[in-house]
Amino acid sequence: MLDSLFVFSALVGGGAFVVRTVLMLLGVGDDHSFGGDHTGDVSHSDTDVGARLISIQGIAAFLMIFGLVGLALTREAAFGSQIAVAISLAAGLAAMWLVARVFSLMLGLQSSGTLDLEQAVGQEGIVYLTIRPSSGGQVQLNVQGRLGIFDAQVDGGGEIATGRAVRVVGVRANQLIVELVPAA
Repeated sequence: MLDSLFVFSALVGGGAFVVRTVLMLLGVGDDHSFGGDHTGDVSHSDTDVGARLISIQGIAAFLMIFGLVGLALTREAAFGSQIAVAISLAAGLAAMWLVARVFSLMLGLQSSGTLDLEQAVGQEGIVYLTIRPSSGGQVQLNVQGRLGIFDAQVDGGGEIATGRAVRVVGVRANQLIVELVPAA
């Protein structure tokens, strides 16, 4: 009777785990964890791991490991049924936690890739195209680890020629507001 439960758990859990993994590798489906975060936020903490324990992958891992460990303990090691069930439950919960932790770590590798121009404030760069008070210009600088050319306006004052050093003092309507860096 107990062996049938272990076999059933191992087959159902293993089958679900394999099918779900293949579907994920093919790009089918999304994060279907109960209570999961679907907002696109990629900041994850250890409390997030607890919420991710109840997922399709977590339940499949629990059932698969519970069944396999239970079978090994009752058939090969000849443990009593109570001890086999207790150890199998512990192994299943450990597998469930491990799967949740692995998925949480993988989600931590994601990044939105969105450039936040506010991160440019305080950075210094070089004028790429002369900045005129009436029409603006362009500057080249490093923002969030990316070297780019950005539209710029001068903060008061006159024209800033190509090649001059500038400092970003603000952002307005997706344009950097710059000031001339005094020559040292």
